[in-house]
Amino acid sequence: MHRLIVILICFCFACQQTNVPKPKAFLRLDYPKAKYQPLKTAMPFSFKKNKIATVETITKNKQLHGLNLNYNTLNATLYLTYNNLDNNLQTYLSEAKSITQKHAQIAREVSERSFENETTKTFGKLYELSGPVASQLQFYVSDKKKHFLSGALYFKTRPNYDSILPAVDYVKNDIVKLMESIHWRN
Repeated sequence: MHRLIVILICFCFACQQTNVPKPKAFLRLDYPKAKYQPLKTAMPFSFKKNKIATVETITKNKQLHGLNLNYNTLNATLYLTYNNLDNNLQTYLSEAKSITQKHAQIAREVSERSFENETTKTFGKLYELSGPVASQLQFYVSDKKKHFLSGALYFKTRPNYDSILPAVDYVKNDIVKLMESIHWRN
């Protein structure tokens, strides 16, 4: 009987472990190196897109209206909307700015990056919004005469900015590549 008590006491005290503070660690997300390929569409533009993004065409009134670039591994979609200008550039610029302003009300910070390519006669802006906003990246690109393409990045998850920041940075590089490589067709 005494042996049994001694054994039980040994088991009770032998199972104690000393808690040691863990060093700070950061989640490491490795995304594949971006490999770009030309994307030719039935729409009046082409650009280089990342191979991991799948393309979905969007129709409105039985006409092509835009594209979705789905990043399935990131659980994100880049929504692209095309409009023919018809001499109303200011209308589309105002719409793009208005959409960004709606998200900016919630954002902690909004940074704006201008883009201009004299060779392709293209200009645009890329907006990056930080904080718990629904869309962290928005942009537009145009030739000022005939074509206007706008885009917005959305994740299919609750917007926890710190968690999705690596994915936002990854797609931001793709958006910059899109803006730099866009070619308009008449």
